[in-house]
Amino acid sequence: MLKILLPTIMLVPTIWAVPAKHLWSTALSYSLFISLTSLTWLKSSAESGWSFLSPYMATDPLSTPLLALTCWLLPLMILASQNHTASEPSSRQRTYITLLTSLQIFLIMAFGATEMIMFYIMFEATLIPTLVIITRWGNQTERLNAGTYFLFYTLAGSLPLLVALLLLQNSTGTLSLLTLQYAPSLQLSSFADKLWWAGCLLAFLVKMPLYGAHLWLPKAHVEAPIAGSMVLAAVLLKLGGYGMMRMMIMLEPLTKELSYPFIIFALWGVIMTGSICLRQTDLKSLIAYSSVSHMGLVAAGILIQTPWGFTGALILMIAHGLTSSALFCLANTNYERTHSRTMVLARGLQMVLPLMTAWWFIASLANLALPPLPNLMGELMIITSLLHWSWWTIALTGAGTLITAGYSLYMFLMTQRGPLPAHIMSLDPTHSREHLLLALHLLPLILLITKPELIWGWTA
Repeated sequence: MLKILLPTIMLVPTIWAVPAKHLWSTALSYSLFISLTSLTWLKSSAESGWSFLSPYMATDPLSTPLLALTCWLLPLMILASQNHTASEPSSRQRTYITLLTSLQIFLIMAFGATEMIMFYIMFEATLIPTLVIITRWGNQTERLNAGTYFLFYTLAGSLPLLVALLLLQNSTGTLSLLTLQYAPSLQLSSFADKLWWAGCLLAFLVKMPLYGAHLWLPKAHVEAPIAGSMVLAAVLLKLGGYGMMRMMIMLEPLTKELSYPFIIFALWGVIMTGSICLRQTDLKSLIAYSSVSHMGLVAAGILIQTPWGFTGALILMIAHGLTSSALFCLANTNYERTHSRTMVLARGLQMVLPLMTAWWFIASLANLALPPLPNLMGELMIITSLLHWSWWTIALTGAGTLITAGYSLYMFLMTQRGPLPAHIMSLDPTHSREHLLLALHLLPLILLITKPELIWGWTA
């Protein structure tokens, strides 16, 4: 744990000490080195599944894939942001990279925490760098509005969680994940207990986001700069799913009855947000709404609490993190050339940037869960476990997958095929930096086909 955490913390003084001309190359190589080292986490040796640093920080098969994804994303964000911040003075560029690094520090401590209060503090601390990135480096004037939405939705959702955790501490005497799983299950019967159950899950459902509490996400995604969108889609939404998986152990006998409305909301959200995607004009907004629909499946998979549901949810979270981040990078390459997110204004780009179309094609197919990609594996496991729980969910999940295929193909055809509009006279050629960025997103996704047990979680 420390061999990743200490270098990440030391990246901050490095960024401020290095000469301006070597800033990006140093930050990139340093963070890439950290992310390659973090892959050693995936080799779990312990019998119990837990590998310890201390009683407060530990990794197990559930958190290691998410930790590796977090570390993998920092060099990719640095690669993607280079052009976006090129015109700014070097002090602002350093601040920008420092914010991204601080985000990684908080996320490593959140996913590695065994103490629920420490997890809660780090869960909240990720808000601050993200808020600064959105409101300071966003593109349009609505970014302040988006920042407000983002802050207040997530804060209002997570304050009940703090109260719920303090109540849990009072009743069990511990908040350590290592001992809580062996604590005698609470006899939850009164109305207050039901409120406590809702308080425990609400923060994570808003973060995921569940349909109905999702309004902050498209706003934040659309207004954020490229690194903000990448880290939001790839890692911050996963904090919700991870927290739910951790809390589910303690919420036992109540979940069977109380989870019904949330599962229905999640599955209904898959269809609703998919339908919104089908008539979206804004490219980044389309990708953001598709994130909501994928995370709806994850929420449903976690709430029914079967080993298959948990495994499917974890696989889909990792696969969605890589796919969604790659799609935002692609949307950004379009935006940097045409300075517009409207899909109708930039069509037929296959004529101009043919190699980029190959990346678009792979990313769109991954988004619609093409076999044998991990996206399909995760979705199939969740759909199977939902079907086993209640057979009529097949109508909702089936319609959801159909609509997902529809909008993924719509997005690909709208941006890449068709006649080139007359107003596109000259576009910058694609840079090797962008191809490297997309290769580093999509190659891990394709390689995971060969060894899916790395991201199976507890079932393996």
